[in-house]
Amino acid sequence: MIFVASVIIAGLAIGGYAAPAASESNVDRTLPAHWVSFRHIPAVVDLAGPSRNGQLTLALGGRLSLFGPSGLVEFARGRYGYSTARGTEPYIARAPGSVAGVGKRSFTRDDVYALEPSRAPAVIRIDSRGDATRFASLPRGSFPNGIAFDTTGAFGRRLLVSAAADGLTSIFSIDGQGAVQTVTRRAPRVEGGIAVAPPSFGSFAGELIAPDEVSGTIYAVDTRGNARIVAKSGLAHGGDIGVESEGFVPSGFSGQTAAYLADRSVPGNAHPGTNSILKLPGADLTRAGVKPGDLIVASEGGAETIAVRCQRTCIVKHIAAGPPATHAEGHIVFANAL
Repeated sequence: MIFVASVIIAGLAIGGYAAPAASESNVDRTLPAHWVSFRHIPAVVDLAGPSRNGQLTLALGGRLSLFGPSGLVEFARGRYGYSTARGTEPYIARAPGSVAGVGKRSFTRDDVYALEPSRAPAVIRIDSRGDATRFASLPRGSFPNGIAFDTTGAFGRRLLVSAAADGLTSIFSIDGQGAVQTVTRRAPRVEGGIAVAPPSFGSFAGELIAPDEVSGTIYAVDTRGNARIVAKSGLAHGGDIGVESEGFVPSGFSGQTAAYLADRSVPGNAHPGTNSILKLPGADLTRAGVKPGDLIVASEGGAETIAVRCQRTCIVKHIAAGPPATHAEGHIVFANAL
């Protein structure tokens, strides 16, 4: 299968170039892959993982749970457990092995980090025992809306957080002791399931990749805070509609690997959600021509999904859609089929 829908010239700076959106004539409508409802889980808003034992961490209803082959288990519900306001978007990230065990400022593998989008914005750490502590404070007046680990080393293997403020986006990097540094306060508007690009992702390798649902644009931000356009999604865009969720296909991807995505319930919305985890089977992804290192991006409304492959240029292909009611949120995660 030819992996092409629109070709974007990669690496041109914002302000000097606007990548063309894919037109109706060159967007592939055969859609070889399909998101399916996998497990009904009320109030789910984001996923992280998998952990060493294959479990995903779920943010749902202001709490956390674990989901794996044995089913759904409550997590961090004890005396020092985790909770936040219901109805918020407390996106989460799990510390991977690639940022653990290197010096005193390292992270502990499988600890979970959750955004706290309150009047006192912060990042909350939840350790393997389920104990929660305020890990890092963010500037007042900012609204944290994205979180991801740098697994490449370009950002010093730190935790990266995006936060909306004054119509722009601040990007913060946080070390293992909770010390916050500002990468930039002038990134374009982005939010959702942000991710750091692997070394195979062309000229954007090691950069923070983040979507903007309003414009339908996917951006890259480098370690100096410079932003570039990766691609235009070619999908419908706007608030609660456009590109929202991301994930890079892992190096060990096979037909046994599936992608998972939170479908949040938002009553009264044009896309009210299904209160479930959606699954994109590995066989579908293989049929769509997806390979390790590709970026998978889903829209908030309907989980319309593209694959982006960047080498000398970036190639965009429309590969999947979810149930029309889907209200996708947070990250796309990959795990051996659960």
